[in-house]
Amino acid sequence: MILENYDVLNMTQKQLFADTCMKLLSTGFLARDKKDNKEQYYFLLSYKNYFDEYFSVMNYEIVLDREQGSVQLIHKDNHNLLKLKKEESLILLILRILYHQNLIKTSINENVIISVDEIHQKYDALELKRKINKTDLVTILRLYKKHNIIEPLGDITQSNTKIVIYPTILLAIDTHQINDVFDLVNKIVNSEGSEEV
Repeated sequence: MILENYDVLNMTQKQLFADTCMKLLSTGFLARDKKDNKEQYYFLLSYKNYFDEYFSVMNYEIVLDREQGSVQLIHKDNHNLLKLKKEESLILLILRILYHQNLIKTSINENVIISVDEIHQKYDALELKRKINKTDLVTILRLYKKHNIIEPLGDITQSNTKIVIYPTILLAIDTHQINDVFDLVNKIVNSEGSEEV
């Protein structure tokens, strides 16, 4: 069945299908509003049944949130989960909190935009013994850029640089209650000695 469907596509569509599959397998997410994701996002919408059939062979499932413009590729047995260190987890949760807090200020068609300094402020507010340094934060932000969660709008080593947080963060942290996110932050902050979460 997969090959029959695939043969119906022209050469350009076949290449776009392959590129979209590779991007999903390497990043786990597509964000409609991210420039280098837009074409693949809409192609996936048009040919979702092809992608569903293709990925089901490998026990993957596509989670699509049309309203938010987000796609996530998940393995049904959780084999493609990214293991995060404590600081990486905290920054992801901080991004989720900032997304929630800034969503109220944006219109329905706008993306949430924050600054690097806002991340530092939230992190410092946790009053951890070890502060996050600029190098570690930049490395973590690059990780989330790679996974289509954020997009820096300039040099991320500068505190005033703006960062777009894409709605894919809602799929990355699968909770609808912001209080659950705060609970996760507290749990990580209170865990002693553990580097991975």
